[in-house]
Amino acid sequence: MATSLLILTDFFQAANRALDYATNLAGALGARLVLLHVRRNSLLDPEMFTGELSNLSQEAIGLALSSLAGNLAVPVVAEVAHGRVAYAVADAVSRYHPALIILGRPDQANTPDELVQTTALDILRTGPYPMLVVPHSQQTTAPPRRVLLAVDGEPFTLGEYAGSARHLLTALQAQLTVLHVAPDGASSAATETQALDSVLRTGLTINLPPVHTRTIGHAHPAAAILHAANPADYDLVVLVARHRSFFGQLFHQSVTAQVLLHSQLPVLVLPAA
Repeated sequence: MATSLLILTDFFQAANRALDYATNLAGALGARLVLLHVRRNSLLDPEMFTGELSNLSQEAIGLALSSLAGNLAVPVVAEVAHGRVAYAVADAVSRYHPALIILGRPDQANTPDELVQTTALDILRTGPYPMLVVPHSQQTTAPPRRVLLAVDGEPFTLGEYAGSARHLLTALQAQLTVLHVAPDGASSAATETQALDSVLRTGLTINLPPVHTRTIGHAHPAAAILHAANPADYDLVVLVARHRSFFGQLFHQSVTAQVLLHSQLPVLVLPAA
């Protein structure tokens, strides 16, 4: 079965930018796109009353999806779902088993973080799955090559997602830099080696160019990652998110959430097993 990438669209600018990015990524991977639009008509939807949801009719949605699909240079399947996005995505994932879920991050620069109810965070809380979030400000839609992988130095495994993550990095011939954020004053060659070993043990680096390492001493991991993820140096940030970060009551304050909300680069979240 061919690799699939599940891409969400609401026909707004951020989603269109993410679709362009996903199309080029699908071309590089030899994958097809599953184009999903969710009619967000649930009263429980956190954005129902903000005016930020598409209110197109079913006929208009069908025409818009057909237009998008007809202009793509890769194989595509288009679907319309209803209700909460997280549940619609979970249903599509169960049927298509995509390598990634891809969505755009709209401009929310003037909204306090505690008020932001992003679709990405909702999906990750409901059913952790490899997810790529493309910011609205992303300048290029070319497939990424310079990849910054942020790890905490503790051992991890990606379980069932290891194969698709390895295929992605190999197909892109990623130039991988392993970033370890150490508490101030705790940075050392030993901690850097430990962080690299935690990645090597997963097999993610097999058949890749030589891996680089980088250690930053900083009390706040999210701030350090955001500072290191400079578009002049990298094309993509990869985070390994542990089970505890998804189900904690303060998930929106986690490192994963902070990087997703503020990164200038696309962010790939890989759930640890």
